[in-house]
Amino acid sequence: MFELLGIAPQVLMGQLLLGLINGSFYAVLSLGLAVIFGLLNIINFAHGAQYMMGAFVGWMLLHYLGISYWPALILVPLIVGAFGIVLERLMISRLYHLDHLYGLLLTFGLALILQGLFRNAYGISGLPYQIPRSLSGGYNLGFMFLPTYRAWVVVASVVVCFGTWFMIEKTRLGAYLRAATENPALVGAFGINVPLMIMLTYGFGVALAGFAGVLAAPMYAVNPNMGADMIIVVFAVVVIGGMGSIMGAIVTGYGLGLVEGLTRVFYPEGSAVVIFVIMAIVLLIKPEGLFGRSA
Repeated sequence: MFELLGIAPQVLMGQLLLGLINGSFYAVLSLGLAVIFGLLNIINFAHGAQYMMGAFVGWMLLHYLGISYWPALILVPLIVGAFGIVLERLMISRLYHLDHLYGLLLTFGLALILQGLFRNAYGISGLPYQIPRSLSGGYNLGFMFLPTYRAWVVVASVVVCFGTWFMIEKTRLGAYLRAATENPALVGAFGINVPLMIMLTYGFGVALAGFAGVLAAPMYAVNPNMGADMIIVVFAVVVIGGMGSIMGAIVTGYGLGLVEGLTRVFYPEGSAVVIFVIMAIVLLIKPEGLFGRSA
């Protein structure tokens, strides 16, 4: 096959695949952040720690209880989401009528606590999580080798992201959720339990982080720092897409993953900062984000 600017097609496609995989995690995590901020107006800085927690819960289910990857994909989001519901009831629910800064400080503190607890219990060297046998191996596409598990990560993230978008934007439940954020008193007057909806919404956003953690566990070493490494990039993705924009989080997550992959090919030194450069440009030109609405 021909070369593009001296770059072998195998290298180019390999980096694009890696960028698409990273974009899949960016999309799922930024989607959870967008759901929580867009519907609850809480900046959930603990999202990275909850992603890390999802990976650890998956690892613990396997090594302590013998529960394999496929049941863990269902159980871990439920467990991590339930943990989020407890946090919402005990702490976060007290901050809804305060400035965003209070929620940011609280969730930042929670992130440090969770990270410290797992670091003390398991160290920082990382724990392996084996790829399930049904997803091992890969496909020879001629120009590159596509690992089956990486293809699964992309497919699973697409299904979850667009399923969430459809539920929030196109169903009656989503309409109730959006209405409850705008005028909770009016929605409550129709007999809808608004506090319950808000509690479950936060739990769902946290469950998305747990789901991403299970997806990441077989690809990366399960360690307490994996959330801290991811959350800054994910926040940049959310800001670029537009705070609270569901579609913005999804499209921007995948798009920036591909941009990051291309940057690794043509200018490797800039791959670590390209997302933040784009964020700075977007904030200068369109402060509300690419998909955000002007105040």
